[in-house]
Amino acid sequence: MTSANVPATETPERPVRGSARVSGIDKIERRRIALAESALKTLGELGYARTSLREIANNSEFTHGVVHYYFRDKIDLISYCVRYYKTKCAQRYDEVVETATSADELAVGFLGKMTQTLVEETPMHKLWYDLRAQSMFEDQLRPDVAAIDLLLEQMIWRILTRYADLTGTTPSVDAPTAYALLDGLFEQAVVGYAANPETVADLLTGRIQQVLPKLVA
Repeated sequence: MTSANVPATETPERPVRGSARVSGIDKIERRRIALAESALKTLGELGYARTSLREIANNSEFTHGVVHYYFRDKIDLISYCVRYYKTKCAQRYDEVVETATSADELAVGFLGKMTQTLVEETPMHKLWYDLRAQSMFEDQLRPDVAAIDLLLEQMIWRILTRYADLTGTTPSVDAPTAYALLDGLFEQAVVGYAANPETVADLLTGRIQQVLPKLVA
C-alpha cells in the first residue's frame, strides 16, 4: 500500500474545485460493490468453504491486496456479497406487488420471477444457503445472516399481504411462518436443481400454487 493507505493499484481522486465531491464513504462503498459483483461468480461456483480472498482475486481483475484492503477477511467479503445480492433479490418482486390487479396476476408474476431466479441464479442461492448453514458454527456470520433472513421475510410478507388484499382475505399465518414455508420450498428446489434441472421449476411452481391459497383465510 502507499503511504496514504491506498492500494498500490489505485490512486486517490483529486478534488475538483467547484464541483460536487463524492465523499470517502461513497467511494469506498462503490468499490466494495464492484468487488462484490466480481466475487459473486467465484463464490457461487466454489461455495463458502473452498473460497479464499486470494482465490477471489485470482478470478477477478482485482489484486489480492486490493481485495484485502476493502474487506478484512473472507467472512467480511462473503457476508457483504450475499447481503448485496439478496437485497437486490428482495426488491425484484416489488413491481409485481405494486402492479398486480388480481390474485392470479400476482401469483403468476411472483412465480415467474421465482422460477427465473431459480434457473438463472442457482449458484447465488446455493451460496446463500451455504452461508446460512455456516452461521450455525461461525458467530461472525450470524448478524448478517439474521439481517438477510429478515429482509427476505419482509419480502414474502409483502407478497402474502397483497395476495390477501386481492382475494379479500387475511393471512392465516404470521410473517416468520409464511417465510419458513415458502423459503423451505425454494431451498428444496435449489438443492434439487442440479439433479433435475428440467423438472424442478415446474415442481416448485406447482407446490407454491398449492400452498399459497392455504396461507390466507
